[in-house]
Amino acid sequence: MPVLVFAENIEGKFHKPAFEVLTYAADVAKMLNTTVTALTIGDAADDEISKLSKYGVAHILKASDTRLKDFNSTAYTSICKQAAEKINADVIIMSGSFNVKALAPRLSAKMKAGLITQVNDLPKTENGFVVRKSVYSGKGFGEFNIKTAVKIITININAYHITENPVQAQIEAFTPQLSDSDFPVTVLEDIRQKGKISLTEAEVVVSGGRGMKGPENWGMIEELANILGAATACSKPVADVGWRPHSEHVGQTGLAIGPNLYIAIGISGAIQHLAGVSSSKVIVVINKDPEAPFFKAADYGIVGDAFEALPKLIEAAKRIKSVQ
Repeated sequence: MPVLVFAENIEGKFHKPAFEVLTYAADVAKMLNTTVTALTIGDAADDEISKLSKYGVAHILKASDTRLKDFNSTAYTSICKQAAEKINADVIIMSGSFNVKALAPRLSAKMKAGLITQVNDLPKTENGFVVRKSVYSGKGFGEFNIKTAVKIITININAYHITENPVQAQIEAFTPQLSDSDFPVTVLEDIRQKGKISLTEAEVVVSGGRGMKGPENWGMIEELANILGAATACSKPVADVGWRPHSEHVGQTGLAIGPNLYIAIGISGAIQHLAGVSSSKVIVVINKDPEAPFFKAADYGIVGDAFEALPKLIEAAKRIKSVQ
């Protein structure tokens, strides 16, 4: 039975999270001695869809409907269920995106399938189907054995490598049976942030807290981010007072991210903030308080005033950039 992957596209384009989850699914399929079928929903062109075959996908189901221009969790749930039943899939894999956080629980309920979210490693199949994920706000890891006939897992963004494994894929038009009840709401407008690196996909993030003292000082954060090709973020208090938009708030009540490098400047590191960034591969902290909790979680730390350390870091980054 093939592994089914929901390959999410944004405005008809596939991005890094889709390729991560496809690579992961190909590795799972190899473990289970089966193949991968990818499901794509919406109006992605065939030449864009064909990119999925670079990552070990042998079969691609393309679901199209004029009503599927915008994400609709109810309709997408119905399509995923029909696709899984069509190929008799018993493992369904998705990326841990915002849309999937609405989609996966619905699909789990509809298919009476066990669901584990935000998985960060391949399953163990020697004794069941055991997956690993972080628990207790990133302070530990838990292993969970999914015992249902159909298993659904979502993968942490930036948690898995991308490896190309080109195969000859068959693209099949898939026409799901949809009714008006699958569209209980109408999307009037979909406004997306333009011209900035997505925080959830960014490999490097530069983040500021109350130690930056005011929005007028954010130019240094943005300058360092531009040099490093990074996204910018902030702590909850910064967003709450309006220094930065809430779309940049990372933490337990904001965005959960897992970049390769997270630079925290003037952030004390309360547990709520750490919960949203603990999946980062490397954490660098700049804070003048040597007792700041963030230093306990940091891989590298600078004890010093951000207004003295940050300009030096910017100059060092410029020098390195100039010789690359």
